[in-house]
Amino acid sequence: MAKKNIAAVDVAGKRVLIRVDFNVPMQDGQITDDRRIRAALPTIQNVIERGGRAICMSHLGRPKGEGYEEAFSLRPAADRLGELLGKPAAFPSHDCTDEAAAGAVASMNDGDVLVLENLRFHKGEKKGDSSFAAKLAALGDVYVNDAFGTCHREDASMVAVPGLMAGKPRVVGFLVEKEIKYLDEKLSEPARPFVVVLGGAKVSDKLPAITNLLEKADHILIGGAMAYTFIKALGHQVGESRVEKEHLAEAKRIIDYAANHHVELHLPTDHVCSTEFSEDVGDIEVFVDHIEPGFMGLDIGPQTQAHYAVLIRRGKTIVWNGPMGVFEWKPFRVGTKSVAESMAAATGEGATTIVGGGDSAAAVDQFGLADKMSHVSTGGGASLAMLEGKKFKAVELLDEA
Repeated sequence: MAKKNIAAVDVAGKRVLIRVDFNVPMQDGQITDDRRIRAALPTIQNVIERGGRAICMSHLGRPKGEGYEEAFSLRPAADRLGELLGKPAAFPSHDCTDEAAAGAVASMNDGDVLVLENLRFHKGEKKGDSSFAAKLAALGDVYVNDAFGTCHREDASMVAVPGLMAGKPRVVGFLVEKEIKYLDEKLSEPARPFVVVLGGAKVSDKLPAITNLLEKADHILIGGAMAYTFIKALGHQVGESRVEKEHLAEAKRIIDYAANHHVELHLPTDHVCSTEFSEDVGDIEVFVDHIEPGFMGLDIGPQTQAHYAVLIRRGKTIVWNGPMGVFEWKPFRVGTKSVAESMAAATGEGATTIVGGGDSAAAVDQFGLADKMSHVSTGGGASLAMLEGKKFKAVELLDEA
């Protein structure tokens, strides 16, 4: 059942505790990609424009959980949020639960915005601790989950806080609502053909998603280093390509299952290979079928690129999670770019195209094609968990529409 969203709640004069995902990449104290902050803007603006008091809470990185660490402070995110809103976002303290933070919340006016310090400076956040959660829950009259990238986790701010706010409105923000619409509703009854593109380095990361999608997809297109575990399972030579030997039997089981059911599982038939895992050293060759000793597959080959492009262009629902090769390096980005361009073309022809966060989202951004997709997810791990068919406790406990 659909969840109630923030627009359905009267927020005037109320303290609205918004779990956002400001876990942005940082370098030397500077934000290198503010997409997650921008993604939270519609929810925050909706609250303050209607006279609510927006209290934003998030984690950033992986601090030790033993108090303040400057490298993981959310102050740069608060500053950037203020710039994007065109009004200051208060940042009262180096501790999200101390008296200074609580005092700053108490003195907020209608339409104000405040950002709490990194939740993970407390061990209680990762542990789902109820006493830590109680201090956060006391700050809000309304709870909003707009942190899709963390929805698959049961951290205190995601589960214990809304659990302690029973009886008060507990709703989704616009970002989480949109993510669920595309990754759950659109994929539960997809327009067909339903094409799934899966890549990335590790087959072990994608096995649960493949197993779940075998029941639903018309075509599953495999690329990236994970393809070589499947190819090895078929008895082909893969040179020095990455193979997860402990998953060969499972890969063969998936190949056999696909062959006996309605889904077509497609593996690369040619490969762009190098003698070195490097952008600018090593001999680069394209091999068809077998890869010679001394070479490793680092991208899908031109034959596979063309085949995958045709299948994607024919799709009516296409979901993509994981690059086809080492797209960060120029010699090995063509396969990933080809998938992105084919999906953009399919969108233009009326297909629903979904990019599942993480490296795939970074790739479409790099290629300038993000706005040509129906939806680019903000959560790599969360979107993959949805493709695996998992339910999220952090969403299930929220109010029904």
